[in-house]
Amino acid sequence: MNIAVDQDKCCGAGQCALLAPEVFDQGEDDGIVILLNPSPAERFRAAVREAADVCPASAITVDLRP
Repeated sequence: MNIAVDQDKCCGAGQCALLAPEVFDQGEDDGIVILLNPSPAERFRAAVREAADVCPASAITVDLRP
C-alpha cells in the first residue's frame, strides 16, 4: 500500500487524522494533512481507505499495490 496526499487540495477537515492517526496528522497552524507514513502496515489498510473515502477534498490517494 502506498499513500500520497495533495496538500494543495486539503481543506483541513481532519477526518484522516482521526481515522488513521498512525498514518496522518494535521499541521498545527493550518490543519493541513501531514503524511506520517506513505507505506503503512497492512493492519492500517481499512482505516486509510476510509480516510481517503471520507476526505471532503479528495486529497488522499491510495495505491494498493505493494
